[in-house]
Amino acid sequence: MKNIIIKNGILGGIVVSIVMLGMTFYMKANPEYEPSMVVGFASMFLAFIFVILGIKQEREANNGVISFGKGFVTGLLISLVISTIYVIVWLIVYYNFFPDFIDQYSAMVLKNTKPEELATKTAEMNQMKEWYKSPVMIILLTYMEILPIGILFSLIGAVVLKKK
Repeated sequence: MKNIIIKNGILGGIVVSIVMLGMTFYMKANPEYEPSMVVGFASMFLAFIFVILGIKQEREANNGVISFGKGFVTGLLISLVISTIYVIVWLIVYYNFFPDFIDQYSAMVLKNTKPEELATKTAEMNQMKEWYKSPVMIILLTYMEILPIGILFSLIGAVVLKKK
């Protein structure tokens, strides 16, 4: 089980991190253009296919049998590995290559905001800037970007692949 979790977690983490790196450096080089959220979430979905594959591999390793609980735990652990790699890569990029990310992101969001929503968005961006002053908050916010999708994939995979 351990080998399946680590292997699939690392592969999924590499997939999502490569796309995140590309999008981050694109945003840094082209601050006037907003990177595609569709591409970002598509890379997360692609990475979490390794959750499904891992649950399936775990079932095959147990003679074609896996309970919902065992499938969910396997998927959740793979999701945690993928998400942790994503968070670590983001921290490295943020602190070493893109320390002004939150300012650039805030300016881009506010530039693309409708006038009637400007006050609300400005308050949101100011809150984000406050949160980004704390490494713990950066870690939590980054986990919140990706981990809920992993939990969802773990649930779906466990339900679809369970076999008694």
